[in-house]
Amino acid sequence: MAGDPHGGLLDRTLANLFRAWSDLSGTTRYHVSGRLRADLPDEDRARVRSEMEACVAAVGDAATNRARAAELGRRYLELDRTGRIRFLLELATGFDRDRDAVDRALAELGACGGDALARREAEQSLHSALEPRWRVLLRQFTTLPEGMKFLVDLRAEMLEAQGEHPEIRFLADDLRTLLSHWFDLGLLDLRRIDWASPARLLEKLIAYEAVHEIRSWEDLKNRLDSDRRCFAFLHPTMPDEPLIFVEVALVNGMAASVDELLDETAPAVDPRTADTAVFYSISNAQRGLDGISFGNFLIRHVVGVLEQELPNLRSFATLSPIPGLSRWVRRQVSEAGTELLTASERRALPIGDVGLPDLLARLEQGDGAMETALREPLTRLAARYLTSARRRGNRAHDPVAHFHLSNGARVERLNWMGDRSVRGRTQSWGLMVNYLYRTGDIAVNSAGYATDGRIAASQAIRSLARD
Repeated sequence: MAGDPHGGLLDRTLANLFRAWSDLSGTTRYHVSGRLRADLPDEDRARVRSEMEACVAAVGDAATNRARAAELGRRYLELDRTGRIRFLLELATGFDRDRDAVDRALAELGACGGDALARREAEQSLHSALEPRWRVLLRQFTTLPEGMKFLVDLRAEMLEAQGEHPEIRFLADDLRTLLSHWFDLGLLDLRRIDWASPARLLEKLIAYEAVHEIRSWEDLKNRLDSDRRCFAFLHPTMPDEPLIFVEVALVNGMAASVDELLDETAPAVDPRTADTAVFYSISNAQRGLDGISFGNFLIRHVVGVLEQELPNLRSFATLSPIPGLSRWVRRQVSEAGTELLTASERRALPIGDVGLPDLLARLEQGDGAMETALREPLTRLAARYLTSARRRGNRAHDPVAHFHLSNGARVERLNWMGDRSVRGRTQSWGLMVNYLYRTGDIAVNSAGYATDGRIAASQAIRSLARD
């Protein structure tokens, strides 16, 4: 799609915040004299620290405190990247816990002896002392128009900056704790998005789609056709901002090719005759909510909704990418070379003096001869990867596999050249996988994976992995 949808949305988000917070004007507006320089040099940083102190002190009525927070938020939005990092560093290092107060509370707790009432009071004092001072300011932002969205985006910037500035990590982690309460699943709204939904919400789908790029409005319209469904979780304070959304195709039989699913010229299937719902794209839309899980609940909710709407559906499956496959195979090749292949595979491949890495590169570039030659060995290695490769904690190496296995699916089928896009070829040489959700097996599969790392897989996948 032409242009940068992310950049355009960001510009409008900032404009909305400025307009919303400018409404805190007149007698309720807290004015701060002098404009900050964009990179927030030390002199301006000292002024920001003073303004933060005023916000945390929360002296005055509620309207004044909201206006102070709005003015400080406006100042943050006017800074460049360097200035924003300095702003976050000031908040993270200058407004953490009062360690003297923590020490005093610990001493009081230690002096309680057997006095139960004194101990409870001391524990309460310790609990209060352990709360970082920055929480006062963060909570004030939630009272502002668009304030929750501001905090979500603020954490996204913290996550980007914390690698270079580890001090910010503690602030980001604490904001995650707060957001996990504010975005509790009981507060979320599951909404079906269709072509009649507000344009501003449809635009967000285009911008936030993370699996298969939406190339145009016509592409989006096709994905919202009568034989398609799109569901999203939304929060009441962010009614036009999907938190996570899933795209579903209603088809007959498990889909094997995303290119066919996204073909705008293909005739629509009558949803009343479809026997399978295929989840072909799941996108987390808010970087600032990383670490707060919605996806497993989203899929289970959507399965329930579809079962009620379309009782003719017999299967619920995904058509999923395998994003870690290429890196894993190349690492295995670097360690084992052609020994990674069976004897018959080595005889069938034109390896010669070229080497297996070069053959893989040719396949990645679209060499048709390599599509035929490498189909069998790469499908076998993909089955081994999905059923055997592990990360720390005995979790599946592939992040998409981990997500679906955690949710109770099983690895059902591999699809050669299921995704011929540049991304599909780069991350898995076009291979895609179907994960199958069987309602009666979901709880058992999920528990087995969580407790023992047991990966549920079809007999066909297990046979391939053993070859």
